[in-house]
Amino acid sequence: MGILLRTRAAGAVEQMDRADCDARLLDNTYRQFWVINRVLSGWRRLYRTELRTAAASQQRPLTVLDIGSGGGDLAVMLARWAERDGRPIHVTGIDPDPRAAAFARRRPAIPGVDFRQAHSGDLVREGARFDVVISNHVLHHLDRAELRQLLSDSEILATRKALHNDLIRSPAAFALFSVAALPFRKSYIRGDGLTSIRRSYTPAELAASAPPGWSVERPSAFHQVLACRKD
Repeated sequence: MGILLRTRAAGAVEQMDRADCDARLLDNTYRQFWVINRVLSGWRRLYRTELRTAAASQQRPLTVLDIGSGGGDLAVMLARWAERDGRPIHVTGIDPDPRAAAFARRRPAIPGVDFRQAHSGDLVREGARFDVVISNHVLHHLDRAELRQLLSDSEILATRKALHNDLIRSPAAFALFSVAALPFRKSYIRGDGLTSIRRSYTPAELAASAPPGWSVERPSAFHQVLACRKD
């Protein structure tokens, strides 16, 4: 396993990214993501330390852009947590994949959340601005040019900070997720999750790929955040 993960599997393709993947399995994957993102992705901690703190420091609702929002579960979770804390935020989720955008728009309407089929570059051209720009498990999907473009767009779109949360490639992460994902059936969760870990960066690799002004932070053993802070 260590040899398998020694180098980044940049050419590996996740099944759900294929244009001809099974639509039923894809929808099931989007439905099951909420468990993964709530329990395993570390966003509850990031919400408390980053978004709630930022929302408390200003009078108006915090505006958040979720790039590559997939089925929309993270955007909804963040908005609900903020509402419970009495710190309302407005989350805009964007995804260039029409299947993800359609699934997100089929969700029951949640105050403070909206979804679009769009690329970050579309919002840059529109002159949009947000207090905080985030993404979850997106970086490992990108090639070098796409990564640089995402970070460039994020610097333009974010007025306070950008936080890109992603996996850390390691034998421990691969082994633990292989077991933890066994209950997820009739979806792409387990297979694609393992491919995602193989495609992911080590902290040193991610730091070497990032332009000046960005830093790699490690909030947990299995996740890293590529951050650009302006405040």
